[in-house]
Amino acid sequence: MMNSNEIINAVTKDQIRTDLPELKVGNNVKVYQKIVEGNRTRTQMFEGTIIKVQGGGIGATFTARRLSYGVGVEKTWPVNSPNIEKIEISRLGKVRRAKLYYLRDRVGKAAKVKEKI
Repeated sequence: MMNSNEIINAVTKDQIRTDLPELKVGNNVKVYQKIVEGNRTRTQMFEGTIIKVQGGGIGATFTARRLSYGVGVEKTWPVNSPNIEKIEISRLGKVRRAKLYYLRDRVGKAAKVKEKI
């Protein structure tokens, strides 16, 4: 007899996406998201720094942050969402923490993450 975790994994294994890159905290990413407006669909790009990756399996999520017109904007996506067309990593960040919440208090150059060389 299967326990509950094995049943959940068997049901969700075909819904987990394998076409996305490995998401790490500190990386700069471009997230291409499908937007539905009425009967039309279009793609919108969000470029920012990953400040949080949490969960695992089907329920994994990540949060990206950017500054837009001087205001900090954060968006959280489920990793396995069908609304995400693709994710591109534009910069690899060099960080020593799992969550970069301290970037919320920083402005300008102080809010930058060092690049991994």
